[in-house]
Amino acid sequence: MSNKVTVTATVHADRKKVWDYYNRPEHITKWNFADPSWQCPSASNDLRVGGKYAARMEAKDGSFGFDFEAVYDEVVDGEKFTYTMPNGRQASVSFKKNGDQTEVDVTFDPETEHPIEMQKNGWQAILNNFKSYTEAN
Repeated sequence: MSNKVTVTATVHADRKKVWDYYNRPEHITKWNFADPSWQCPSASNDLRVGGKYAARMEAKDGSFGFDFEAVYDEVVDGEKFTYTMPNGRQASVSFKKNGDQTEVDVTFDPETEHPIEMQKNGWQAILNNFKSYTEAN
């Protein structure tokens, strides 16, 4: 697919901590939502080629929710991974050491249902939430 979208955050933490907080289910459930009115009540992550990632995302008031799932295509431990969603869209996440900070870049194929800018803002909000959670813990 073309028109890939990238969102970025610089996290004030070392790469190992950033990698662990991004990938361990006990942390994913604390940051994987774009807005405080949402939550991620469950997550699982089999971080290996062919392994499955799954996270439940839902409004706290129960009005809407969905399951986000993907299968890993590539995993370079501590550095990057790529996954494919059930609809064929792909995303990749890289973790680059930058002094005592870590730059996290998420690049994804947008879906066709919502405007690209709206999707970019949503993915950026989730990444910003991740940054805040990781730096605070």
